[in-house]
Order: sequence, then C-alpha cells, then structure tokens
Amino acid sequence: MASTYMTSQGDTWDLMAYNLYGAEKYMRYLAQANWPLLDILVFPSGIKINVPDIPEDAAEDVPFWRADDAGDDQPTEEKLYEQST
Repeated sequence: MASTYMTSQGDTWDLMAYNLYGAEKYMRYLAQANWPLLDILVFPSGIKINVPDIPEDAAEDVPFWRADDAGDDQPTEEKLYEQST
C-alpha cells in the first residue's frame, strides 16, 4: 500500500530509498512518484514525499550485465573466448 514520508533535513533520494525500501536501487520508484521534486538533491525538512509500492517484479529488474546466466559468478575460459569472438 502506497504511503507518504516527510523529509528530514539532509535527506537525499538514495538515502530515502535505502531507509524506506532497504536498497538505493529502488530510488527510481520514488523519483517517478514525485516528478515535480526531481530538482531537489538535498531536501529540507517537512517536504511530503509519495512512497509507492515496489512492483513485484522489481527484484528481477537488473541490467543484462548483472544477470547470472550460468549460475556462477566466475566466467570460464570458454565463455570469455566466446564473448571475444
């Protein structure tokens, strides 16, 4: 359920995302829900921020280079060769 948050002096987008959602990577959801406030980088106290729910598939929303296709973190020599050709 969406809610609101009142800023404290010194709040930033990434700090609010970390405090509200547990990770800075969700900052874009805050920014999208508060478009008129995007010019503010460091907030004064008392600004009302809309806090949307994170979509269910947000955890899967990672860039292709961070996706773990092989199930391991270490590239094999064969994979490195395939990528270079």
